[in-house]
Amino acid sequence: MEEAIELGVYLPRSFKSPKEQEYIAFLWGAFQTNYTHCKYQFAFLAYHMLAMSFIYFNIWQIRQTEPRDFEKGLIGFGKDVEKNLLAATSPFVFSTVPERSILRFLRLIACDNSKIGTYIKLVDDRNDTAHPNGNIFFSTQAALDIKIREILRVVDEIQVHSRPVIEHCYGDFLRQNHDPDEREYPDAADQIREVLIHGNYLSQKDIEICLGFDLGSVADSPQPEGIRQLHEALVTNYASDA
Repeated sequence: MEEAIELGVYLPRSFKSPKEQEYIAFLWGAFQTNYTHCKYQFAFLAYHMLAMSFIYFNIWQIRQTEPRDFEKGLIGFGKDVEKNLLAATSPFVFSTVPERSILRFLRLIACDNSKIGTYIKLVDDRNDTAHPNGNIFFSTQAALDIKIREILRVVDEIQVHSRPVIEHCYGDFLRQNHDPDEREYPDAADQIREVLIHGNYLSQKDIEICLGFDLGSVADSPQPEGIRQLHEALVTNYASDA
């Protein structure tokens, strides 16, 4: 159980709506209840849904930070799907697209076909588990724990590939929010919490990437001192959580 909880650091620290927060909390509750009551097949279903939610949030960050690349990723989808995804107001809109298809967007962060094939295998495992086929694939804790470790490996692999997107997101944030007189919140900590973290569905793992950001890459921006102070506020408030 303790190992499974590690997935939490890959999920957003806050959500744009109470409904989104409630949904993720519900999945965690369903996983923990079924795990502790030895209903491992159902625990796997809930855990897989949490992992797919992580992927939706990851693709949403691509959509927000690299919109041109995201549009390129829509090539091959039908016009209605394309319109729906471009107009999306929540990462969970991606659930309207078959999971096998939505995983194609991970090519935008340099996940090759072999890796995506591994991720698709997890989807197939979930489909086999969810159908009334007379099989109990996870009848023991040991069997489920092996699958949890596999899911965590995949999640961490995707997180590593997402680093350039998070760095781009954070660099843009520093450039656009260094002036206390022009941003939404004069206090740097408030701006970081509400605009950077809340606005971009950042996870603790994402924040760790931001903490290690090379300020030299934005040294030519106006008011470098304001950028430095903004970054220092991130370090002061979140480095202890890393």
